[in-house]
Amino acid sequence: MSLKSFIARKWASYIRKQIDRWAANPIATQENVFRSIIQKAKHTAFGRDHHFEQIHSYEDFVRQVPIRDYEALAPYIERVKKGEENILWPGKPLYFAKTSGTTSGAKYIPLTKESMPYHIQAARNAIMCYIAETGKADFVSGKMIFLQGSPILEKKNGIRLGRLSGISAHYVPKYLQTNRMPSWKTNCIEDWETKIDAIVEETIHENMTLISGIPPWVQMYFERLQQKSKKTVGELFPNFQLFIYGGVNYEPYHQKFEHLIGRKVDSVELYPASEGFFAYQDTQTQKGMLLLLNAGIFYEFIEADTFFSENPKRISLKDVQLGVNYVLIVSTNAGLWGYNMGDTVMFTSLKPHRIVVTGRIKHFISAFGEHVIAKEVEEALAETLAQQGGEVSEFTVAPQVNPPAGELPYHEWFIEFEQAPKDMEAFAHTLDQALQAQNSYYKDLIEGKVLQRLHITPVAKGSFAQYMKSQGKLGGQNKTQHLANDRSIADKLKNLDL
Repeated sequence: MSLKSFIARKWASYIRKQIDRWAANPIATQENVFRSIIQKAKHTAFGRDHHFEQIHSYEDFVRQVPIRDYEALAPYIERVKKGEENILWPGKPLYFAKTSGTTSGAKYIPLTKESMPYHIQAARNAIMCYIAETGKADFVSGKMIFLQGSPILEKKNGIRLGRLSGISAHYVPKYLQTNRMPSWKTNCIEDWETKIDAIVEETIHENMTLISGIPPWVQMYFERLQQKSKKTVGELFPNFQLFIYGGVNYEPYHQKFEHLIGRKVDSVELYPASEGFFAYQDTQTQKGMLLLLNAGIFYEFIEADTFFSENPKRISLKDVQLGVNYVLIVSTNAGLWGYNMGDTVMFTSLKPHRIVVTGRIKHFISAFGEHVIAKEVEEALAETLAQQGGEVSEFTVAPQVNPPAGELPYHEWFIEFEQAPKDMEAFAHTLDQALQAQNSYYKDLIEGKVLQRLHITPVAKGSFAQYMKSQGKLGGQNKTQHLANDRSIADKLKNLDL
């Protein structure tokens, strides 16, 4: 065992004990966060507008602070962008994390001196939890790669601006600098395909032990490695031990990854966002990610089924239940208040509080009242691949509301197969049955002859990468939308010129 591995084990044990302390007192931990952020922000413009000095309880907060999405918060953010101080949080933010908004164009999410350390601490602690539980720490002596956006930052009225992953690159601890890849020069390449090729050149002969990134883009990296070397990733990197990922459900990519690697590799899931680092997988034996309750973020939840009603009920952590699909609402030490993340989550454990991300509140199919969500299509596909075989590179699902005359409408699955199943008819049948088991409304519509069984439309290899490129969203932190209530993605896929 190397000295680095020995120190990592000792440190991991200490960090795990700290985590267990706050996780064992979830409600008190959240109440402390709530009081702290309200107190610190009460003299800001937002705090004065919403009478923070009168907020003494969660019920007061609900009365004073309405739920907002980015568009509703934008007037305050515009003031911050112009250089005004003490608007959403005391002083000015350190950074704006620039993200691609679906309805409002680019979004500028503030990161403050209080919030930024939690992003770094959470990523570190996820690794520490893995080491503490498994005892595996040899990977800390090898090379580690974090596939991320460019670290080049702009400046706007004294506030630095960039992608969250690029901002985080400036905070890599000194003890990891010699292990970290790719090089700064390569990391600054903007074009994703050029960047991937450069990363392959830099890493192909290295002792890679930890690889991190969003699964579809790591998959592209693995494919390029394999094409160049004619070896599996596991053969190239015999000491590759840990895959860290976030942003999308890993299950639809799992079989493809094992094929590319040539063996099983442990994985750790993260739930980072520009708005906050919300959760990470703290154990290899239980489903879900530990919700970070002591990270300067106060959480609220609204049942997804009621979210679009006139006055949906908001609840705090003490009232959440297992197995309910909630819209995630956050208030943070970066100056977001009653902020609708747009993500939906479900609790898998309440001792401690662990969640899975089930999708986006705006990403669903309910053309016929079925309200199918991302978690359901992803799990149905994973089950089907396990039963019927095949490998999937990427997919998306859309309703077909205008079928040929005499036919019932249906869900159309656009799937890019790396390896098609032997029997596509059996694959489609199993997939439909799996989705019916996931969603009773969908099952009722099938049995009631409102919908016919789903259709699978295989697309050519490279179709999804070409689609994402056409949208200016190839690589980095961008993710393919796995379902939509319209055919905007479906029609573009059909019209690709490959």
